[in-house]
Amino acid sequence: MQNKTKEPFVRLAKRDGMPTLKAWGIRLVSIVAALIVCAFIIYAIVKLNPLKVYVSMFEGAFGTGKRTWVTIRDAMMLLCIGVGLAPAFKMKFWNIGAEGQILVGGIATAACMIYAGDSIPTGALLILMAVVSIVAGALWGLVPALFKSKWDTNETLFTLMMNYVAIQLTSYFVALWENPYGSNSVGIINQMSRAGWFPEVFGQAYALNVILVMALTIGMFIYLRYTKHGYEITVVGDSHNTARYAGISVSKVYIRTMLVSGAVCGLAGFIAVSGASHTISTSTAGGRGFTAIIVAWLAKFNTFVMILISFLLVFLEKGAIQIASQYNLSDYASEMIMGIILFFILGSEFFINYRLIFRKKGAKEDAAK
Repeated sequence: MQNKTKEPFVRLAKRDGMPTLKAWGIRLVSIVAALIVCAFIIYAIVKLNPLKVYVSMFEGAFGTGKRTWVTIRDAMMLLCIGVGLAPAFKMKFWNIGAEGQILVGGIATAACMIYAGDSIPTGALLILMAVVSIVAGALWGLVPALFKSKWDTNETLFTLMMNYVAIQLTSYFVALWENPYGSNSVGIINQMSRAGWFPEVFGQAYALNVILVMALTIGMFIYLRYTKHGYEITVVGDSHNTARYAGISVSKVYIRTMLVSGAVCGLAGFIAVSGASHTISTSTAGGRGFTAIIVAWLAKFNTFVMILISFLLVFLEKGAIQIASQYNLSDYASEMIMGIILFFILGSEFFINYRLIFRKKGAKEDAAK
């Protein structure tokens, strides 16, 4: 009996691997292609020279010394959260709760600044705030890990719902610490004394942010790549059965890793409050807990690669704001440009991980016989 099965015109096959240089070449080509597409869209919408618009984007991020340091500050914040998500996501524990973990870390920091700012020396106060923010974030990450390990709950929904709990908790404390009364905000905490504020290092207000986050980045890279715990995270992420066969307790790894993930995200709340905004509100996290997921995934959990991706995303954000204000574009137009660039970057990962196999001419003729 003749086999009439027809081979598809095109099919997908997962790549065994791709050289690093070639992979980054594909990513670079995707960014260039995105800029070309955006150029056509910019000209079609506002009849502007796209090159001038791109120069404006660069100026929006790095046009002045102040803008450069704000860009660095925001990139460090995004990088810190991405570093916190890396161990959980590498373990395939989908921690979507970074927003909540940042907020509870920020609440703990703000509480120390408000209640202990006048009674503890700055150095001791900073250490105290760092510790309580780490503990708060770790405990917030521990809850979904316990439920996952005991009752196999869905960690995606659990951590996502905990974000809303953290938002309401933040609203409660904003109302409790309202200053001035009736403003529905905490205001700048310790504006006169600057108790609990990051001190200037090398004459820069945000240098300590960079030092802390880079130390975390290096530490997490070593932790994931060269320690026993990092090895166990990799094994659990690859296969639960393999992990159990190797004598690894999946539940213990869940709990330990989420403690680490939540702790780093809680520390991000400390950096956001003490090292940047000096206040607490429901927008302290600012959606960066979700953006950091893109950072972690694109970097494939390599914390050094996350540095580049964090700067790229913050650059796009600052550039979009600049062209919206300079050329009187709506926020939708600038966000559309940012979205197109992100779409191409994410799309490049498809071609890095998969290849297209087209039907050969000979196979087509054989199928027709």
